[in-house]
Amino acid sequence: MSSLPASLTVDLGALARNFHTLQEVTGRPVTPVVKADGYGLGAVAVAKRLMAEGARTFFVARAAEGVLLREGIGSEPTIYVLDGAHGENIKLIRGSNLRPVLNQPSQVENWLSSGGGACGLQIDTAMNRLGYRVENAPEPFAGIELVMTHLACADEPSNPLNRQQRDAYAGVVEKYPGVTRSFANSGGCFLGEDFGFDVVRPGICLYGGGPEGKPHDKIAPVATLNAQIMQVREVPVGETVGYSQGFRPEHPVTVATCGAGYADGVLRSYSPKGQVWINGELRPIIGRVSMDVLAVDVTGLNVKAGDSVELFGNNRLIDNAASAAGTISYELLTSITPRVPRIYVG
Repeated sequence: MSSLPASLTVDLGALARNFHTLQEVTGRPVTPVVKADGYGLGAVAVAKRLMAEGARTFFVARAAEGVLLREGIGSEPTIYVLDGAHGENIKLIRGSNLRPVLNQPSQVENWLSSGGGACGLQIDTAMNRLGYRVENAPEPFAGIELVMTHLACADEPSNPLNRQQRDAYAGVVEKYPGVTRSFANSGGCFLGEDFGFDVVRPGICLYGGGPEGKPHDKIAPVATLNAQIMQVREVPVGETVGYSQGFRPEHPVTVATCGAGYADGVLRSYSPKGQVWINGELRPIIGRVSMDVLAVDVTGLNVKAGDSVELFGNNRLIDNAASAAGTISYELLTSITPRVPRIYVG
């Protein structure tokens, strides 16, 4: 019997509500991050809805992502490529009218020697990832439209590094009068008015994850991952469930085998702390998550093959699901594989 498919339902109405919530919280225009295929939800579908809500600038990580996004949403919006101008990606950037975020001298040289034009500049204020160190920030040159940095600990509001980064950025960006200043990510949107600068650049909060890695009452769930029950069976004491005898019942249990596994993006680390929402209850995942299926203890519930279980969504909030799997909501969303159909509602 082939596995019944899991499905990922994307509530575009909730996405739009989160977009406006972030505008209201910050009082700033929202320039969405739609890298990694819109955090796994479908970058084109996400961007089109956000354009309808007023978004005009988007951020992707790779030039190839920008090319696909440009093909999907047309020529009007501005699309920045976060990893900059290097190698063959300059051709992709120019061919699709993208803007590189330049991160180091060689990228500036590559960009200017290839003709220059509108671009962004990243200053590293503590992340030690991409960007110029503050003390090495380049002199202004033609084409800089945006100067950004990235918060390292925005999900920890009391961390003093947030203020240190904010002050370092405020000082260095004065070197570039007239540019758009982009500082706050999702967590930064909730750090205070003086973290907003000109535009905010959220990602995970648009897609339903909280700014501190836990549910937030202002952020609506956007993505719901469901799987169908494929089979229900009774397992007596003395038998086991799953690979390597991963679950040994202490009393007879009713087990539902559900059609989602790690080939769908359900992390194996859900074993043994994961839960699903079914028939109004949270029920534990038992045994080990397999490639195509997982097992759930449904003892005492009236369930049957074809019923749906929710791995995360409105009832099993994604931050809680991520915590049970020992990870973060970003990883849960971006792990959902292409074989899981995306269903758009709202």
